[in-house]
Amino acid sequence: MTSTPTPAVGGANELQRRLGVPDAVMIGLGSMIGAGIFTSLAPAARAASSGLLIGLAVAAVVAYCNATSSARLAALYPASGGTYVYGRERLGAFWGYLAGWAFIVGKTASCAAMALTVGSYIWPGQAHAIAVAAVVALTAVNYTGMQKSALLTRVIVAVVLAVLTAVAVACLTSGAVDTARLDVGPDATLGGVLQAAGLLFFAFAGYARIATLGEEVKDPARTIPRAIPIALGITLVVYMAVAVSVLLVLGPGGLATTDAPLTDAARAAGADWLTPVVRVGAAVAALGSLLALILGVSRTTLAMARDHHLPHALAAVHPKFKVPHRAELLVGAVVATAAATTDLRGAIGFSSFGVLAYYAIANASAWTLPPAQGRPARIIPALGLAGCLALAFALPASSVISGAVVLAVGAAAYGLRQLAKAN
Repeated sequence: MTSTPTPAVGGANELQRRLGVPDAVMIGLGSMIGAGIFTSLAPAARAASSGLLIGLAVAAVVAYCNATSSARLAALYPASGGTYVYGRERLGAFWGYLAGWAFIVGKTASCAAMALTVGSYIWPGQAHAIAVAAVVALTAVNYTGMQKSALLTRVIVAVVLAVLTAVAVACLTSGAVDTARLDVGPDATLGGVLQAAGLLFFAFAGYARIATLGEEVKDPARTIPRAIPIALGITLVVYMAVAVSVLLVLGPGGLATTDAPLTDAARAAGADWLTPVVRVGAAVAALGSLLALILGVSRTTLAMARDHHLPHALAAVHPKFKVPHRAELLVGAVVATAAATTDLRGAIGFSSFGVLAYYAIANASAWTLPPAQGRPARIIPALGLAGCLALAFALPASSVISGAVVLAVGAAAYGLRQLAKAN
């Protein structure tokens, strides 16, 4: 464990710092205000029933702790890789590796799921083909530089916010509103609320993208601690407004049984004209999430390749565009292949398990910071760590088992590589 930041990699392999606070906030919003709000409300309602809003609040508290810990660490270690770097520097090489492994595997599955979401909304009969086309297009955008990615993210965030606002206003001003639907009944159990929080965490997890892009942020010690809480705060307000408005017209039971909660809420509110708008909004939101996910996974791949946990050739940075072009192309190829051959729309729980493991390591890393290096109040990383573990193991059993197996495979690979080095 070290107590001082590792210097950024210099020369041809150094990324260029181009992102200010507005761009960083937009990338965080593009990651969070994405397809998660369109897809996670229904399974969360099935788990928590009338305790859905409590589950959302629990997810928000854990996300706030994670965001605070990540922001302090990112300001101290402004390099690509996020918690992979923090775990390596604060806890040791194995924990950094495990965080990076959990992030890459979980978020690669999420990339494919978001691509398939785009396809299912734009052209359901050709969802796989549209998904592959979306991955190829966004990989090309990312390849040509961060500024283009940030600009596209601004457009996507604006469209999605407009759609969500329209749905919330239509619901709240309709005659279908029944405030009794917000009451918490005996059907809201602790286990159900925690499982819902774990599923809803999937929709909050995008603020990590700001930290994983730390090497491309201008004045990271100032920008990252400002951008992460701003993006998280805006997202929480939007999610709470949408969840309340949808519950008011559908109720917990109606929300739990729908495959398209925002579309059904618009219909229940008598705003049938919003249905195609919501479909477009969901597709655009999924595109925004996919864009930011590819950015984050490629940067973590870059960081792990620099340390030879992945092939070192993936650490190359394009001399003109200043992006990790080989890592981006590999991630794009893997995601496109998965999107073409597999239906991963049920991967929310699996992704949440991996991301919660990733943030557990971030909170443990933040705990080790001395006050002079900006350690948050100890209660924040402690609550974040406990919350991550509780939510991870409250997820559906299939998600816990598959997530644990993936982490075990990664740990075994690390151990074998260490044995090979020793011999």
